[in-house]
Amino acid sequence: MTPARLLRRLVLVDEGEAPALLWSTLYFFLLLFGFYLLRPVREAIGIARGADKLPWLMTGTLLAMVLANPAFAALVSKLPRRRFIPGAYRFFALNMLAFFLAFRFLPHRGGAALGYAFYIWLSVFNLFVVSVFWGLMSDVWSEGQGKRLFGFIATGGTLGAIAGAALTGALTKGFHLGGLQVKVDPLSLLLLSMLTLELAVRCAQRLASIFQLGDVAHGVREPGPGPLEGLRLIATSRYLQLICAYMLLFTITSTFLYLQQGSIVEQAFTGTAARTAAFARIDLWVNVLTLVTQVLLTGRLITALGIPFVLAILPVLTLAGFGALWLWPTFGVMAVFQILRRGLHYAVDRPARELLYIPLGPEERYKSKPFIDTFVYRGGDLLGVWAPTALAVLAIPVALAAVGCSGLWIGSSLVLGKQVKSSVPKDPG
Repeated sequence: MTPARLLRRLVLVDEGEAPALLWSTLYFFLLLFGFYLLRPVREAIGIARGADKLPWLMTGTLLAMVLANPAFAALVSKLPRRRFIPGAYRFFALNMLAFFLAFRFLPHRGGAALGYAFYIWLSVFNLFVVSVFWGLMSDVWSEGQGKRLFGFIATGGTLGAIAGAALTGALTKGFHLGGLQVKVDPLSLLLLSMLTLELAVRCAQRLASIFQLGDVAHGVREPGPGPLEGLRLIATSRYLQLICAYMLLFTITSTFLYLQQGSIVEQAFTGTAARTAAFARIDLWVNVLTLVTQVLLTGRLITALGIPFVLAILPVLTLAGFGALWLWPTFGVMAVFQILRRGLHYAVDRPARELLYIPLGPEERYKSKPFIDTFVYRGGDLLGVWAPTALAVLAIPVALAAVGCSGLWIGSSLVLGKQVKSSVPKDPG
């Protein structure tokens, strides 16, 4: 069977779409492979001196977003797409090199301060590179193509995440080579992640050529010169405001679960290596579930059930999961809940949400969208991470607050779904 025929069996690809589809899929594979090499290291650093430090790390991450968003908006306002996307990625690659050198040569590997700086930086890096990727996807593919192809493109990211998590787990445990037990310093993975990011740049450049993206700023399909235009559009668009509300409630509940995860893992495992391996196992099974769902269910669910129903799946699961964790706060229950929630988010919720941006213009895709995907996302983190302190003063259980947020999230998903049906035109393709 030829590769083209095999691809047509896996995805509804039309004539001439295969090259761009494969480059897009490889692009996402490389991005998530590079990030998942480093994610378990970040998680272990986050609780190395106690899970009680996580609220301060979340606060630092939001402050970093305050600085990063205007800088990225200024870059977008001055350069065309085929230049600002590689430029952003290579900036992050240079950051990786700087962290590697600092960890390698500073006394005591830079101490806790450098570890926390890396935690905050990686949290910013992940959101920006993925947001830019999906902004480009919603730009170059039509709505009809997105419904057919986004699930397959997302599968590339899932495979990259599985490979990255599995490799990190294996290297941190060690392996036998010529009768010797070999252990790899997890921080050395920064160099490999740096290489994968440069390969992702090459994929983005190839897509720019396939879709004939212009090389002149402020063209017809290029973002305009106003760096604050994305914020103005959010302030005046009900559609974007509903996306913000959905994102905010998603991240608040995600942070509630994230804090419980850190506390449970801290109690269940001793030492950085054991905790890193535990986080890597969760990441691995999250992505296995994601892959199976993307291959077998994602397209069918979005097509058959519609956006309103699909957007409500994750809030309903979250409502049930927090109830279970309230009754049985064990590592097993937490891991199952986290795997199901993150797996369905990546497989179903995220592709459906990215379809919301296809009918919009370049200002929304490259200025409003990164703000929503980064600042609003981390704003929800900040609310979620400090909420337990306020709830303790009011004698309100965190689990009860999580259930309430899940209920609001269900409502926002239904309102957003109705807005999609009434505001987004049907794509004939």
